Amino acid sequence: MLQETDSAAAEQAVPGDIVDAVFAIVCRCLPVDHAYALQQAIQEALPWFAQEPHAGLHTVHGAASASGWMRPEGADALLQLSHRAKLVLRLPRHRLDDAAALLGRTLHVAGRPLRVDRITLRPLSRITTLFSRCVVLAAEGDEPAFVAAAAGELDALGIQPGEMLCGRMTSIATPGCTLQTRSLMLAGLTVEQSLLLQKTGLGAERKLGCGLFIPHKAIGDLRARLD
Repeated sequence: MLQETDSAAAEQAVPGDIVDAVFAIVCRCLPVDHAYALQQAIQEALPWFAQEPHAGLHTVHGAASASGWMRPEGADALLQLSHRAKLVLRLPRHRLDDAAALLGRTLHVAGRPLRVDRITLRPLSRITTLFSRCVVLAAEGDEPAFVAAAAGELDALGIQPGEMLCGRMTSIATPGCTLQTRSLMLAGLTVEQSLLLQKTGLGAERKLGCGLFIPHKAIGDLRARLD
């Protein structure tokens, strides 16, 4: 049975046709750069996922730091996961029953077993500060070019953020190429702009976890994350 998530941000959530399906998982560790391997495992289990235009994949994240432990930086380093780690798919509601086929399955991600357990739903949010861990844009590697490309794509969507801040670069390896991505924070959006961006994303490679935005309340915390 699908349930809506119960969180402090529930009052900011809105009903809609796009939601995050949040799966509890059992997985001890994954490579830091696991986006392509996870995409392949999901598409093997859910053959429709690759062709669903409104589907996206959030990569799995542990804590950035805790009790003196720092998140490993190398792409081949292992990311140790706690029992709170989640697998999250951004999906249209009409695909939720199809996505429930993951329940009880063990996916193999870069040789690591990942068992999928219960599912809850997380609606999109009215919060007007958004953050994406990695965005792929047709721009050169330098920050000004990235910001200009992001501004151009946002303008095409009718979105003009009050503040835009890009952060660290991250590489995502695929068999065909290595993608260079940057994190991106947008603040000062309207509620309508925030919801539109959460639904559509920005840039390419949504199935690799790129261009998907999540809400964040504190700009100061975002600045620290982007450093």
